[in-house]
Amino acid sequence: MLLVDADRPEPVRGGARELAVFLTPEPGAEAKEVEETIEGLLLRLEEFCSLADMIRSDTSQILEENIPLLKAKVVEMRGIYAKVDQLEAFVKMVRRHVSFLEAHVLQAERDHGALSQALRKWLGSSGLPALGNVHLGALQDFPPPSRSRDQPRL
Repeated sequence: MLLVDADRPEPVRGGARELAVFLTPEPGAEAKEVEETIEGLLLRLEEFCSLADMIRSDTSQILEENIPLLKAKVVEMRGIYAKVDQLEAFVKMVRRHVSFLEAHVLQAERDHGALSQALRKWLGSSGLPALGNVHLGALQDFPPPSRSRDQPRL
């Protein structure tokens, strides 16, 4: 503890002043540190704003250019989907008709099986060996003769 001597007030006061100056922070250094921090924050804020502007411009480009292109493709694809649906319906119809015709062919083969056996025997006994070896299964590889409109359907 400092003792104040009435006879010598000057050294105590001088020491107090030196101590006060030493303990008092320098306002210039603190202000400089605060300014540097503020400038760093402003720089980051500017980077953030430029990033937000870039996102906005990309968004507007998407809205103005890409979305109309996508809408046009959607309309085009709807037409393609409709054609695919029509083709699927056509394939389904053809499948039904083929099944119907296969059933009729099988029934006709069963009904006329005895006739084909007799025909084979007759061809085999007629002396035509090339015709006697022909099987009805081999005839299925050839397309059927074209039918005129006047001929009735089976």
